Formats: sequence, C-alpha cells, structure tokens
Amino acid sequence: MANMRGLIMDVNLRSRENNLAHRTREIDRERLIVRRGQPFSITVQCSDTLPPRHHLELVLHLGKTDEVVIKVQKERGAGDKWWFNQQGAQDEMLLTLHSPPDAIIGQYHLAVLMMSPDGLILEKTDKIRFHLLFNPWCKDDVVYLPDQSLLQEYVMNEDGVIFMGSWDNIWSISWSFGQFEDYVMDICFEVLDNSKDALKNSETDIKLRSDPVYVSRMITAMLNSNGDRGVLTGRWVEPYTDGVPPYKWSGSVPILQQWSKKGVRAVKYGQCWVFAAVACTVLRCLGIPTRLITNFASAHDVDGNLAIDIVLNERLERIDERNNAESSWNFHCWVESWMSRGDLPKGNDGWQVLDPTPQELSDGEFCCGPCPVTAIKEGNLGVKYDAPFIFAEVNADIIHWVVQRDGQRRKIKMDQASVGRNISTKSVYGNQREDVTLHYKYPEGSKMEREVYQKAGRRVTEPTYENAEPGQLKLSIKHAKPVFGTDFDVIVVVENEGGREAHAQITMLVTAVTYNSVHRGECKRQTISVIVPAHKAYKEVLRLHYADYAGCVSEHHTIRVKALLQAPGEREPIMTEVNINLSMPELLVQVPGKAFAWEKLTALISFTNPLPVPLKGGVFTVEGAGLLSATEILVNGDIFPGQKVSVRLSFSPTRPGIKKLLVDFDSDRLKDVKGVATVIVHKKSVPIHTITY
Repeated sequence: MANMRGLIMDVNLRSRENNLAHRTREIDRERLIVRRGQPFSITVQCSDTLPPRHHLELVLHLGKTDEVVIKVQKERGAGDKWWFNQQGAQDEMLLTLHSPPDAIIGQYHLAVLMMSPDGLILEKTDKIRFHLLFNPWCKDDVVYLPDQSLLQEYVMNEDGVIFMGSWDNIWSISWSFGQFEDYVMDICFEVLDNSKDALKNSETDIKLRSDPVYVSRMITAMLNSNGDRGVLTGRWVEPYTDGVPPYKWSGSVPILQQWSKKGVRAVKYGQCWVFAAVACTVLRCLGIPTRLITNFASAHDVDGNLAIDIVLNERLERIDERNNAESSWNFHCWVESWMSRGDLPKGNDGWQVLDPTPQELSDGEFCCGPCPVTAIKEGNLGVKYDAPFIFAEVNADIIHWVVQRDGQRRKIKMDQASVGRNISTKSVYGNQREDVTLHYKYPEGSKMEREVYQKAGRRVTEPTYENAEPGQLKLSIKHAKPVFGTDFDVIVVVENEGGREAHAQITMLVTAVTYNSVHRGECKRQTISVIVPAHKAYKEVLRLHYADYAGCVSEHHTIRVKALLQAPGEREPIMTEVNINLSMPELLVQVPGKAFAWEKLTALISFTNPLPVPLKGGVFTVEGAGLLSATEILVNGDIFPGQKVSVRLSFSPTRPGIKKLLVDFDSDRLKDVKGVATVIVHKKSVPIHTITY
C-alpha cells in the first residue's frame, strides 16, 4: 500500500465562494467562515483516480486539545448530525458538508481521511480549519429572524446610534460596532474561551456553545471584569488618568483589540453604553441579531421591593444610606438579542434583554439576562434570567424621604410614573429614534398595567394626603435647553389654586450629577420666602452662570435642580426636581471627493471653542469601520475662546460600502465633543484594455 501515500494532493476550502454564500465575506475572504444549518462545499484534489472501494471520511475536532470529536456521516441522517455528500470526476472530488442548525459554534479542525476497503486509514490531511457561526437566515436555527431588513440592521450593520440624555431631552452619539473588522471574530471567541466556565470545564463549555442562551449569558458576564478575565472595567467617577475615559470611546474595536493584545487584561474604563455597545459588536459578530436599547429614567433596585428610596436631609442633600446603591439613572443602556427560548414556556421567544453592565450578581456572576421582553411586559417575574431586576428598571416607584432634625423620616414625594420612559433604539430605516416602550410595559394608567403591577407585587395607587385650607400649592421647574459654556435661567413656579393667599418658603438647590445620579458637587443654593396670592402664580428666576457649574459639572454635563416648598397651609412639604442636560457643540467633519477602496482620501475636521476660557491639551480621535483604525491627532498649544481649529487626516478605506467616519474631541475643560461624516466607498475600478488588430 506504499504507493497510496500522497494520493491527497490538496484541499481547497473555496473560502471566497462559501463566505459569499454565508454572508461572512465582510469578516474574511481568505479563511473559511460559515454559518450553521447551511451547506458549504470543499474540493479534494488527488494525484490520481481513487482506487476501487477506497473512500473518504471526514472528522471534525473542537477545542484546544480536541475535547469534542465529531465523525461526519456519509449520508443524511438525523437532523442534529453533521453529514456530507460526494461528487467526483477522475482525480477531483467536491464534498458538500451539511451542519445541523444547532451545531456548536467555534473553530473547527477538519481531518480528511483516505480509507482502505478494510477500514484502515491510509492517509490523513488534518491541517484544515474553519469557523462556524450562528445563522439567523436559517429557519431551523433558534436565532432565525425572518425579516431581511432587520437582519441587515441587527447583524450586518457595523455602525449605530446610541441615545442618551434624559427622557425629555434625548440626543444621540454615533458608534462604530466594527464586528467585521480584521480579527474581531477571533477576539469574540477568545472572550468565550476565557470565561470561568471555559477555564473550569472546557468540554462542557464547548458543547453548550450550540445554545445562544448560554453563549449570550457568558458574553454579558465576560464584558465586565468583575470577578473574571472580562473585557472592561467600569468606573463612574473621575479620575480616569490610568485609562481611557468612558466618554472618549467611539467604537468597540479598539477596546477588544486592547484587551486581547494585553493578554486578556481588562481595559479601563467603561460605562453602561460602552458595555452595551461592545456586547452588540460581539453578539452580531457571532451571528445573533442584536440591537442596543436605552431606557430613560432607569431604576436600580437593590433590595427587590420595586421601590427606589431617596433619603435626603433638610438641606436636600442625599444621605449616604447603603452607599447610595439604589438610584434612578438619567438613562441606562443594555442590548436585546433575538432568539427562541426552548428552555421556557411558550410566549417567551423573540427579543431578550442582556445587560453586561455590572450592577447586581446573578447566580454568583455579574451578568444579567437573557430575559424575554414579553415576560417584563406581562410581569412574569419567575422567568429566567433576572426578570425582577429588569422589571424594576422600567417600573419601580421613586420615593423621596427627608430625615428631620429629630431623626424621623418623612415621606415627601412618591412617583409611580417617571421610571422607564421613552425606551429607545435606532430605527431600521435610518438614524432616527424608534420608541419601544410599549414592548416593555402597557400604557400608563391602563387596566392591563394595573393587572401586571398586581401580579408583580407593585403598589397600584399612590397614597393621597388631605390638604388643609386655604388650598393646594403646586410646584414646578421650567428651563430652556442650554448649551454647555453658556449662562442660562432656571424658573421655579409656585401656583396657588386655593382661595386665600399662601405664605411659603422655597429652598432651591442646584447640583452637578453624573448620568447615574452620583453627586459631583453643589453649584448654587438659594432659600426665599414668598407670598402667593389666591389663584395666582409666583415665579423665581435662578440665573446660572458658566462659573457656577464649570468647576463641578461631570463629564456627562448634567445639572440637577431640586426645589422644596414648605407652607403652613400644606400638610406635607412639596418637592420637585429636574435634570438639565447641557448640550454640546458639534465638530464639523467633511470628506470631499469620491471614495474608492484602498485609494487615499482626506478628511477635514474643524472645531470652534465655544467657552469663555482657553482649552488646553486638545486631541481629536478618528476611527471608522472599513475606513481606518482609531487615530489620535494632537492640537498644538491652547485653543482660545472663539478660536477655530482645523486638521486634515489622510487615510485609505479598506472595504467598500456605506461607512461612518467618527471623530471625538477632548480637552481639559471640554470633553466628549462628537462629529460624524458618512462616506460611500466604491469598489476599486479595474481598467479594461482593448486590443485592436
């Protein structure tokens, strides 16, 4: 049989054809990357025609030490088995492999065996590798999504929009997910390989990677560094001097690359939108349809009583009870991933909430989800995973207490309608906001809402207080939408709906807070006594100058104004508060000319200092999936008030298509200034030469 050696000359994985058919060409054109439940073909080239009764066998290996071995059947069997069929013509054979729709995702090693008639291995070619991903285009895959426009957005789109601000002042930033950038897929599998489960029992972990519920839960645990080798360290207060401030990131790829290159060491720093955006990148790359969600006025309920207790002293300063763990965030970001839930009763398929931001432990890990969105809407809190915590994020009560001088706590405000508002995601049809609030909850005040609250154990009606004569006072705060760096007015309004004039004392407190309600400093305080005539209103204008808030405002540019009214005729004090988000100036980003792949292109970036003070240490950061990796441009010298700074950057796009060029500007006094330009990159034209005879 010695003459049989060397019969297998070559194995061609036909990567370009297969990757095009499997919609993975954007990931790589040279390596074979396919999706489960969809056949792919390879070619085996032999030095001669196969001798009679000799045949080929295929064996698949998974894991660093071949923990899982799969023999590929030669004919179609049960739907959960790999099989292949063979077509041959003389010395060349076309093998078509069929993976089951619930196959394990990951890197496979394929061995092609030449077998003798009596079952001996005559020749073996085993240095063949390919990757298998989830397949949302396959109707038998549990991540199947039948709408092509949704698949284009939630799997194939490398650029996105993240909504921020507050429920009544929503704005957005652009984000580069970059799931098809070079070697991002490899890093995604590296993330899974470094999970606690993978390191503890790699064989069990690999077998479970057929299940998107398991995979997505591992991803949420691994994207934060709490207790494992996770990707990002969270930090919600300055300083960030030993890392990158969360607001400076504009894309996921630099974060994943840094984590991998530094030996799977956590990257500093992230906050909720960064955690969610990187999760979106990883899950889309693996083939699970995913979208980023912003919940405005999001509650963080620690003790599970569906109530956020805010305890203040008489100066309206929050008292540090339980380290202020319970809070209401201006906004909070998570992701939704699409999958069927065979582990749950019917009615729980579809969008699932996944939250990688480390907030509370879930089965001993800092992860959250997947939890069906329908379970949250219906109040089915016994459903896996973490339904009570997510339900509270969109439904909890906010209760304000004041601790009086005698130590007694006095309830001054209870709000059952402010949490979980304008829940948002990017529209499939553009960068505009799509409101998905009704996916999470029934309309405010409806009969169904009350039934859900009763099922979940939440209070349904707010306690009322009887007010003594002469009538009832109403307190409100009005403001414009100010720009960071300007002076602006806040107006406190007291309305007297009673029949007699009212004497009242108003305490007004202006503080700087982060988007998740961490106190950063007091900007201004004022207490006044007023007389409000019957059926009239009193207005007090509070002027805030740039100097009042510049020294304490956080990188989130949020000002919180509280007003407390106390009047002899009112049984209880009246309190109201608003969060004012200071809008930021924009960068001007232009990319003139027609863009072609691998041809030089120049971007023009300009910025004008809107502040009344000079800016020091200015730096632009530019990146874009398919355009260029993250690049910094330093500004020489100070940027004086009103001064315009312009920079030019040349680069060569790497892939055709509609791409986004993202720019971030930061300095000592002005941070998180964003700009974006759309670049349409055309395929490089190939000249046609005509030969004339």
